[in-house]
Amino acid sequence: MPTPEQLSERELRVLEAVVQTYIETAEPAGSQTIARRFGLGVSPATIRNTMSELEEKGYLFHPHTSAGRIPTDRAYRVYVNEIMRLAPLSSEAHHTLQAGLLGSRSAVEELLRRAAQVLGVLTQELGVAVAPALDEMVLERLELVPVSAERLLLVFNLRSGVVRTIFVEVPGRVGAEAVQDVSRILNERLAGHTLQQIRSTLPERLRDAGGAQGGRELLNIFIAEAEEIFDLADDQGAVVLGSAQMLADQPEFASNVRMRELLRLTEGRDLLKRALASRRENGVSITIGAENSDARLSDFTLVTASYEAGALRGVIGVMGPTRMPYDKIIGLVEHTSRLVEDLLE
Repeated sequence: MPTPEQLSERELRVLEAVVQTYIETAEPAGSQTIARRFGLGVSPATIRNTMSELEEKGYLFHPHTSAGRIPTDRAYRVYVNEIMRLAPLSSEAHHTLQAGLLGSRSAVEELLRRAAQVLGVLTQELGVAVAPALDEMVLERLELVPVSAERLLLVFNLRSGVVRTIFVEVPGRVGAEAVQDVSRILNERLAGHTLQQIRSTLPERLRDAGGAQGGRELLNIFIAEAEEIFDLADDQGAVVLGSAQMLADQPEFASNVRMRELLRLTEGRDLLKRALASRRENGVSITIGAENSDARLSDFTLVTASYEAGALRGVIGVMGPTRMPYDKIIGLVEHTSRLVEDLLE
């Protein structure tokens, strides 16, 4: 197929006009409309011929019911890479983002939820975020709470306000004094380290620990089951979404079939989790339509930016139809990722 460099200056200008018209109106663009709106200095007939050439090269397609043309995924890619000029972030959008994220400093999950929500409102797309992998989070405090004769509740208090709980099975009743003593030892020796570090070094950290009667047996359980107890893999890179209502109001989702497809994507989050997983270290990433590895995302564009604060890494961005105002959205996503980094540090 032809490469973008093979397009003439006229073809690039006509392609830009078609893309912008379709983004703004969601209607196929005709040559008369392009000539009237964009002042390209050529006749509608010349524009029509140029559009036909672009269609032959795979950049436009021609709906049967319309005289106008619609951009293909390939056209959007050329637009993003070769033509588009990023729109400056407005002071109103900046203030909206800052106001929406205030008060979120202490809890990373709440911060990401708000960021995805505000991004969705500003872009009229679906805000998406990937939380940092818990393995990379630092343990601040552990709490051991007896809940039955043979079960303890272990509460992980992680840096950035994340809290997780699991149950630890014990062979018999452990006295309150022993539970308190073990809790003290665990906090003294494990706090300040990531879960990944704790899993790999816990036997060495606890080997010479003493403790009250019954405490040693409980510590041995932690040593023997360190890989399971300190592995919170089910929450690794959890996907956080804003409101799907923003997408539901767009013409692409006017039909019940398309709406059901959208709901399946947002309710079952595994597909989005896989699609976003590889973006943590990629900076700004844009995948358009068929560029997405899973065919179920072939009608969508994902625009994301990675964020990093110390060992915490994740992704923030939006998902929407391929017809989106890329020039505005890319800057909003990138700015939001920087705000998230500032609040996490």
